[in-house]
Amino acid sequence: MKREVVKPDLDLIHKYDVPAPRYTSYPTAVQFRPVESSGRFSGRLKEMATTPRDLSLYFHIPFCFSLCWYCGCTRIITRDGDRGDHYLHYLEKELSLNSGLIHPDSNVIQIHFGGGTPTFLSPDQLEKLGEMISRHFRIAPDVEYSVEIDPRSCSPDQVESLRAIGCNRASIGVQDTNPEVQKAVHRVQPTDQVRRVVENLRSSGIESINFDLIYGLPRQTPETFEETLGEIAELGPDRLAVYSYAHLPDRFPAQKLLKPDELPSTEEKMEMLYLAIDRLGESGYRYIGMDHFARESDPLSRALDEGTLQRNFQGYSTRSRADMVAFGMSGISQTSSLYYQNTKELKEYYELLDEEVLPVVRYLELTHDDQLRRDLIMQIMCRAEVEFDRFSKKWKIDFKDYFGDEMERLVELEEDGLVHLDNDHLQPTEKGRLFLRNIALVFDAHLKKPDHEARYSRTV
Repeated sequence: MKREVVKPDLDLIHKYDVPAPRYTSYPTAVQFRPVESSGRFSGRLKEMATTPRDLSLYFHIPFCFSLCWYCGCTRIITRDGDRGDHYLHYLEKELSLNSGLIHPDSNVIQIHFGGGTPTFLSPDQLEKLGEMISRHFRIAPDVEYSVEIDPRSCSPDQVESLRAIGCNRASIGVQDTNPEVQKAVHRVQPTDQVRRVVENLRSSGIESINFDLIYGLPRQTPETFEETLGEIAELGPDRLAVYSYAHLPDRFPAQKLLKPDELPSTEEKMEMLYLAIDRLGESGYRYIGMDHFARESDPLSRALDEGTLQRNFQGYSTRSRADMVAFGMSGISQTSSLYYQNTKELKEYYELLDEEVLPVVRYLELTHDDQLRRDLIMQIMCRAEVEFDRFSKKWKIDFKDYFGDEMERLVELEEDGLVHLDNDHLQPTEKGRLFLRNIALVFDAHLKKPDHEARYSRTV
């Protein structure tokens, strides 16, 4: 279903172009605090051992063959494939430690390999990882099993190994198809290369395919990005994630290699988002929210209609209410009341596992207010609607009283045409759907520190 793009004026764009979280979680990772003792952290996970639950497993493979200059991920650049074997040895240690802390009847309904570059691993290494997971966890028959793929390093043999371990979804990092943009960000990959990987995936039986694109990269223009959208639509992915480039060189040193004068303006970036919504809509993709698109028949689209869409540390997801357990350096785990993150340093990751303790170095125990606000922010991000009465009954509060200050702040957003307010509803307008982060920001109780602007990307 194609939706009309409602374009805000330039003054409004500049007014709401502010630093804000992407709200893949609430509270965000910025609020995590150091673990006092890694050796004692496992005691905080007693709830997972006593009660069966649905699980989503995330595996961070940090290695990449080359550096993409825009990248903000935790990664290690190397061409030494043997480092994959060493890393898998320690993933096995971490799996053993965690499986002993989780109820044996817990059901794994989602698995995701991220990075870095998961296809850094050889076919044998991928099969070894799959076997390790099956040995330590109970896998649901209908598990959603996905992998992030760099098309520059994905052979037919790797695809066959992924399919052999149960992988049924793939996400391909495309970013942009224009050769000049690719050169500017140090990631050259011809479209034919992407096409071959897509063909290999589909012929192996991995038919559900997502493409990642980025707008706001150096040398991009609305005209070149429109060409990228057209080329990508011809390849027919089921989903697309169209991310706004976050230029934060102080946090991500590789971005200092980019030329600031080659970055598109705020107005040009917004035009690229309009083009994505419009052109992908013409090609049969539905705008799910913020940065995701899916075909009407895709489970992501159905989850939006059914109210089961959620966001987690990997973005939008169809598997609601699953606890996430993350493995590998930098992985972030999430339960209903606890977030915790592994060390981002590979040496420390190995050292802690050699001591037979979880490699967790940061965590956050959610207060009742955190959990309540998380529910509200996720409704804004995933359902684009909040019913005050229903929310009040669920959390045993008076919505308008509890969020009195926030209701006053929403008046300005209503005057600017971003939200519609009535007696029992908060609903983003079509224009407001382009500013979901700004609307969610109103309810964020943690953004009061003076340095928060340096920690988050801008909303446009």
